[in-house]
Amino acid sequence: MIAAAQRLCYPRALGFGHSAGSVACALLSAGGHLYYGVCIDVSSGIGFCAEHAAIAAMVTAGETAIAKIVAVGEGGRVLPPCGRCREFMAQVDESNLAHTEVILGEHWVVCLADLLPHPYVGV
Repeated sequence: MIAAAQRLCYPRALGFGHSAGSVACALLSAGGHLYYGVCIDVSSGIGFCAEHAAIAAMVTAGETAIAKIVAVGEGGRVLPPCGRCREFMAQVDESNLAHTEVILGEHWVVCLADLLPHPYVGV
C-alpha cells in the first residue's frame, strides 16, 4: 500500500497558483477494495487532505469501514494522519476507531484508537 500511494504522490499545478498531489493516500476497505486520493491545496482553507479524498471515494462506492490506510508525502515519506483526518475516519464509521490499522512505516502499524484516544462523540 505504501508503494501504491507513492506512485500517486507528485505535485501538480492547479489554477491561481494552487496545487494538488504533494500527499497521496491508499486505503483498503474492510470489504477488500482499494481506494486512493491526493490532497488539494487551495486558499481560504477549503482544500482537503489525501485521506479525505480516499475516504470520499470509498463512501461514494458504498463502503464506510476502513481496514488499513496510509498517506505519503513528497520523497515517499510515510506521514501520520492529521487530527482532522483521524476524527474524520472515526466519524465516518464508528467501527473504524477500533478496527482501522494506520500504517506509519514499513514495519509500523497502529490502531486508529491509539492515535485518537479521545474522539469527539458529539451529541
